[in-house]
Amino acid sequence: MKRESLEAYDAASALPSLPEVHRSVVVPAGAGFWRKLVAFSGPGFLVAVGYMDPGNWATDIAGGSEFEYRLIYVLLASNLMAILLQSLAARLGIVTARDLAQACRESYSRRVSLGLWVFAEIAIAACDLAEVIGSAIALNLLFHIPLLVGVCLTALDVLAILYLQHRGFRYLEVVVVTLIGTIGICYLLEILMVRPDAAGILRGFVFRMAEIQQAYHTLSPLLGAPLASLLFALALLCSGQNSTLTGTLAGQVVMEGFLDIRIAPWLRRLITRLVAIVPAIFTVALYGERGTARLLILSQVILSLQLSFAVFPLVKFTSDQRRMGQFVNPSWLRTVSWSVAGLIAGLNAYLLALML
Repeated sequence: MKRESLEAYDAASALPSLPEVHRSVVVPAGAGFWRKLVAFSGPGFLVAVGYMDPGNWATDIAGGSEFEYRLIYVLLASNLMAILLQSLAARLGIVTARDLAQACRESYSRRVSLGLWVFAEIAIAACDLAEVIGSAIALNLLFHIPLLVGVCLTALDVLAILYLQHRGFRYLEVVVVTLIGTIGICYLLEILMVRPDAAGILRGFVFRMAEIQQAYHTLSPLLGAPLASLLFALALLCSGQNSTLTGTLAGQVVMEGFLDIRIAPWLRRLITRLVAIVPAIFTVALYGERGTARLLILSQVILSLQLSFAVFPLVKFTSDQRRMGQFVNPSWLRTVSWSVAGLIAGLNAYLLALML
């Protein structure tokens, strides 16, 4: 990278957030392709957890039960956009040695940075809310634990996080990979059981403007089978614990990056979990299972509305020649990135208008 592109930011003047994370990837000199792949797979799997959040399950199941395979093109498009944005986040971190929160603190005023931090914390709390409810539902399906008790039990996961972080970050990565593997096996077995319509799936990748008629998804009768319910509950529990682990790390990075302060991981986790548990307890106590399902979907709506507050700064920073030097986004990538950012903001504005 060009030296002059770093002078304004002085990468040596600030340590990266969560240094134990940044130190976790060590590649021996002269390592081959497969050795490098293994070294970087741990952080990659941590990022992949975002696709397995219980709230995502709720929205996917709700959409599938109403529209069957007809919205698969939406999943395809959203995943492609996620890959693009994640690659931009990696580009920013690798080139500038800054995460997005640190870059925002350095570039914006104190007031703007605080506002962005608040939005980020709301998003983390919404994600944690999905983890709380998802784990409680899984405990109910597996062990018949009442939902209200299950919600309270989720507060104990802070102990597991403390233990794993004390042992070392690589242990955390191993646990995440194991949970992802368990989820993958459960997914595969359920797919084999349901035998989805291949032709219907392929047609679902095609965008159609015609009005979508309501259909009944094959997952509903499938979950009536004992084995399918067990697999679903097990995968849901693993998903909730996975998201809990990565959510704690994200919360630490966000708080340190925006505010330049750091608190103990257990305290950070406890604060975030309490923020999520309170509305979950009230919802379960007042509305039962139906209320929890709606709260899961609401958590995803909140996350969607907060997304633009991270996407626009990310695209702006990675398109800044002075900041990125020779690794700045090329013209075609800037065009695509700003188009995706505008599309996300437009869809969220439309969603907000419908809600109001």
